[in-house]
Amino acid sequence: MADTKKTWKSVWITGASSGIGLELARLMADKADHVAISARSADQLEAAAADHAALAAFPLDVTDADAVKDCVDRIAVQAGPIDLAVLGAGTWKLMDAEEFDLAGIRTGVEVNYMGVANAVAALLPGMLSRGSGHIAIVASVAGYRGLPKAVAYGPTKAALINLAETLKAELAPHGIKVSVVNPGFVDTPMTKDNPFPMPGMIPAKEAARALLDGLEKGRYEIVFPTGFVMGMKLLRLLPNALYFWVVRNFILKNANK
Repeated sequence: MADTKKTWKSVWITGASSGIGLELARLMADKADHVAISARSADQLEAAAADHAALAAFPLDVTDADAVKDCVDRIAVQAGPIDLAVLGAGTWKLMDAEEFDLAGIRTGVEVNYMGVANAVAALLPGMLSRGSGHIAIVASVAGYRGLPKAVAYGPTKAALINLAETLKAELAPHGIKVSVVNPGFVDTPMTKDNPFPMPGMIPAKEAARALLDGLEKGRYEIVFPTGFVMGMKLLRLLPNALYFWVVRNFILKNANK
């Protein structure tokens, strides 16, 4: 008889109405007893849940801290305490220094950073009391170093990388795993209108498979596509003068095409 034991009992994925989050939820349907999917798009969530018995829709605005806590509590009542939370809700807006717009920047902070912080605040009390759990924070290679046209996006992802590092160090003694997910370019609704070249772009399904593989192996940093991300990692190692030369002569020129 085949082994039907699931990897997780209760999983929660935010940003699950499209893109990587939706594809991951579909893969997770075979890996977990219960997969709660959250996003603002209730119709899209319901459509996804209708196709998979293990999926359940929990519409949510992650910028509302009280609503996030209520959502976590409702998932626990329905499916038991959350074993794994993949915090992927995010927003992307092209913006450069000449278009510096506080409203757009504030939206990025509220959705990308505070949306994750709200979820972590709701998850930690239960995970700490149980001495177990896994939190995966979806950041981006855009958080490695400052990039052109990413003034409303990159800083929020840099903050998430820093947050994940802090949480991993402090939560490991309590039996709680932390992962940070740093994707490169993935073919999703967020990237479809980008007016610049996107080297190494991969389909959302491929990205979701790489993310699931990293979660199953308990990796701290999960990256994809590997080749492009390794190039971005090299940029972090460059001295400032050389880095800014590369930005001016290569990255900025491509971004303005």
